[in-house]
Amino acid sequence: MSDLQTAVSFEELLNASFVEIKTREVVKGKVIEVTPNEIIVNIGYKADGVLTKEEYSNNQSIDLTDHVKVGESIETLVMRVNDRDGVVNLSRKRILMNEGYKAIKVAYENKEKMSGIVSEVVKGGVIVVKFEVPIFIPQSRFDIAYREDLHQFVGQEISFVITEFNERRRKVVGNRRVLLQVEHDKKVKEALENINVGDRILGTVKSLTKYGAFVDLNGVDGLLHISEMSWGIVTNPMQVVKEGQEVNVLVKECDKEKKKIALSLKFPEENPWNNAEDKFAEGNVVTGKVARLTDFGAFIEIEKGVDALLHVSQISVNHVKQPADVLSVGDEVTAKVTLLNLDERKIGLSVKELELEKQQAESQEA
Repeated sequence: MSDLQTAVSFEELLNASFVEIKTREVVKGKVIEVTPNEIIVNIGYKADGVLTKEEYSNNQSIDLTDHVKVGESIETLVMRVNDRDGVVNLSRKRILMNEGYKAIKVAYENKEKMSGIVSEVVKGGVIVVKFEVPIFIPQSRFDIAYREDLHQFVGQEISFVITEFNERRRKVVGNRRVLLQVEHDKKVKEALENINVGDRILGTVKSLTKYGAFVDLNGVDGLLHISEMSWGIVTNPMQVVKEGQEVNVLVKECDKEKKKIALSLKFPEENPWNNAEDKFAEGNVVTGKVARLTDFGAFIEIEKGVDALLHVSQISVNHVKQPADVLSVGDEVTAKVTLLNLDERKIGLSVKELELEKQQAESQEA
C-alpha cells in the first residue's frame, strides 16, 4: 500500500471518528476555552464550536468568564456549519428561549408576577431578560411617576407582569408600574389607618407648588396649603419650607376614602389671638410695623399673624390725604387700640389719639 493510500485511509478513519452534525440540531460538548465574549466548545466534530456572548445570553452586560468554566459540559443548538472556514456557530440562548416562551405564556395567562434583569435601555423603555426571552417594558409603565432616565436600573432585578404576549412575532411586553401601584396603595391604606384629625406628625416636604406644599407622611401625601403655613401672611411657600425639609404638621382634615389629608403649621397654642382681650384691649398702646398700605389706611402687624387697621383719619392730628404720603411698608408705628372685635378679629388703631393726649399733657404742664 502506497503512502498516499495510507494517508487517505487515515483521513477517512479520522473523519469517521467524528460525529455528524446538522443545523438546528442540539448537541452537547465540553468547554475548552472561555473569554469575556466567546466560548470554544469541543462538540466531537472535526471543528470546534464557537458560542459568542450574543448567542449565550440576551443579557449583554455579562462577562462569560463569570458564568462558564473550562471543562464544563454545555448543551447548545447548531446554528451554522461552515466546513470551509472550520467554524460551527452555536447558540445556548435559543434553546432556553424556546422553553422560556412556554413558561412566560403560562405566567401571562395566569397573570403571575415575574422578575428579571434589566439588560439595556432602549428607545421608549427597557429590555428585561427572563428565561433568555427579551421583554420590553415601556417607560410609561416602568414606575408610578414618569422617569426620564432609566440607566440606573441596568443590571438590577425588577418585578413585573406580562401584559402582551405574541410568541409568533416574538413580542413580549411587561408592566412594572401596576405592581408598584398595588404596593403604593397598600402602603397608603396602612398609613391612613394611623392618621386622624388632630394628630401631630413629622413629615418630609416632597414638593412645592404656588399654592402650598405636599408633605410625605410615612407613605401618604398631605397638602399643606399656603394659608396654613403661618399665622401671618405668606405669599410664597418657599418663604416657610423647602423640599426635603422635615416639618412637624397638624392634621386638620383626613378623608380616608378619597385619600386626602389637609395639614397645617398653625398650632392652636401658638394662635396670636390667644388672650387678645388682654393684649389688645381698647386703650392699650401697641407697637408694630406697617405691613401694607391702602387708600383708606395702613395695616399694622402688631404681632405675627395679627394686623390692625390704622385708618387714614387716625394717622396724625394733621390732615393726611394718602397713607403713603407719610408711611412706608416696614415703618415702625406706635398707636392706641381704639377698637377690638374678637368675633370678626378686627382691631382699630389711632396715632392721632396718642398725639392729642400728648398735646393735652404738655398744655397742662405749661
